[in-house]
Amino acid sequence: MELNKIYNESNLETMARMPDNFIDLTVTSPPYDGLRDYNGYSFPFEDIAKELYRVTKIGGVVVWVVGDGTIDGGETGTSFKQALFFMQCGFTLFDTMIYHKNGMPMRGNIYGYNQTFEYMFVFSKGKPKTSNIIKDRINQSATKVRTTTNRGKNGKINEQGLCKTEALGRRENIWSYNTGQDEDNVNHPAKFPENLSADHIYSWSNEGDLVYDCFMGSGTTAKMAHLQKRNWIGSEISSEYVELANKRLDPYLRQTALF
Repeated sequence: MELNKIYNESNLETMARMPDNFIDLTVTSPPYDGLRDYNGYSFPFEDIAKELYRVTKIGGVVVWVVGDGTIDGGETGTSFKQALFFMQCGFTLFDTMIYHKNGMPMRGNIYGYNQTFEYMFVFSKGKPKTSNIIKDRINQSATKVRTTTNRGKNGKINEQGLCKTEALGRRENIWSYNTGQDEDNVNHPAKFPENLSADHIYSWSNEGDLVYDCFMGSGTTAKMAHLQKRNWIGSEISSEYVELANKRLDPYLRQTALF
């Protein structure tokens, strides 16, 4: 298959041409519960999940960014149903992460709390082969020397030794991003922040790896994969969005040679 290209077709058509164990990382956000008008298209979720398992490499990861609609005063639970099906396909639910949306307008049940997040399910095909954990959380106790301990089977606390706290600790699994503030002014109904895509690409892949987005939309995953020196493939059934994404990507592809 030709890499660094958006295929204007259904993702099932694209994946049908992929061999087994082909993709290192998928980062995507499907159109869910009819919350956005996705040019009238729908998608066969279960068939897509099965194909994603087949084409993902052993140790590869799928990041599935999804939320739930509210119908008759209750959330649909679609996100959980999809997560369980991915696990039935053979994936491990490696982490259930939260995408907190800064600046998100209120939606959902008007009698409940403001709904300002989506799930970021991180599925792995076996143990993830790549884990570049971002360390940007400021440790208040940095530079202090502390005693490390563990608890024995009898409940007793045992001292293990001294260690020095690092200035920056591992990021937690709730990630907060401002919505609608990317440098590219892109007219797409469900565009997620560039940094969200970039952070997952950095975390679960290495330079030269192959990143896939089965709902490429406005091209965010492709752009951030390219800027981080990863190869990429996208599927997008809407010709309007393919044209939009290619126009957005063109200046970046011109600046940097493909891999």
